[in-house]
Amino acid sequence: MKILINDGLHPTGQKMLQDAGHEIVTNTISQQDLITKLNEYDAILVRSATKVRKDLIDASPNLKLIGRGGVGLDNIDLDVAKDKGIAVFNTPAASSRSVAELAMGHLFGIVRSLPMVNKAMDKDGMSDFKALKKAASKGIELQGKTLGIIGFGRIGRETASIAIGAGMKVIAFDPYMSEGEVELRLHPQYETKVNINVKTISKDDLLAQADFISLHIPGGQGYVLDDADFEKMKTGVGIVNCARGGTIREEALITAMNNGKVRYCATDVFEQEPPVDDRLLRMPNVGLSPHIGASTSEAQERVGIELAKKIIDFFE
Repeated sequence: MKILINDGLHPTGQKMLQDAGHEIVTNTISQQDLITKLNEYDAILVRSATKVRKDLIDASPNLKLIGRGGVGLDNIDLDVAKDKGIAVFNTPAASSRSVAELAMGHLFGIVRSLPMVNKAMDKDGMSDFKALKKAASKGIELQGKTLGIIGFGRIGRETASIAIGAGMKVIAFDPYMSEGEVELRLHPQYETKVNINVKTISKDDLLAQADFISLHIPGGQGYVLDDADFEKMKTGVGIVNCARGGTIREEALITAMNNGKVRYCATDVFEQEPPVDDRLLRMPNVGLSPHIGASTSEAQERVGIELAKKIIDFFE
């Protein structure tokens, strides 16, 4: 089969496909040119950059498979693909740990003012070292604080495991789970197994109880946090979003930060990427990263292997 790898795939995955007898093409075709060229291929592999929408699928009757190197499928028109009999695969497990570690990395950073001091530690900042030190000396510990996780799938649970290791209390809300308790196995790669129960509660209860809130839900569901949601939170809450842009209404977040409802904020994703509104970017103590949650070498190798296996199995 002829496979277009349009947004990149780890070399291990590429080799697996070639060893299985498939022809791979790794030259990226622009979004506007795909509509006239995709029909030359049996399959296309994408990440988040390439959009596989109805017009593209309709123009590619030879297409048999769409592969997404990552968790979300919001850049693929699933209903149209299903109607056309086109298989769609993603890699939901491969990048979970990497996203979770970034979320917790942001959380550790914002409570110690690291975004602010990193920006200030230039020549001017160093000239007033004592003032900078004083400004950054009001940090807090995560130990003993409550982390509310919205979306308790693979990534949410990985995030919980790190947070529990840091001494945090974890509560969770997931629209697809009933309230109760979920058994979480911590670090299953080790011989010694440690299980702990995490309480799943309503969204409103989570908003009211959490000191920090981390989002780990798919995109395309509308705003999960908007003005009314921020009003239900504790004053001084911290927000981390390593899920998808569009899950938080940025205007509501900025308002909540300006009025003191939200004290800490970090985001890896934006409503528009690259961001058009730079107000979040200009705030001194906001942790920012450019949608790199799954961008570790380990995760990308796992993504490549997982996706290649699914493609090979499908075409056999």
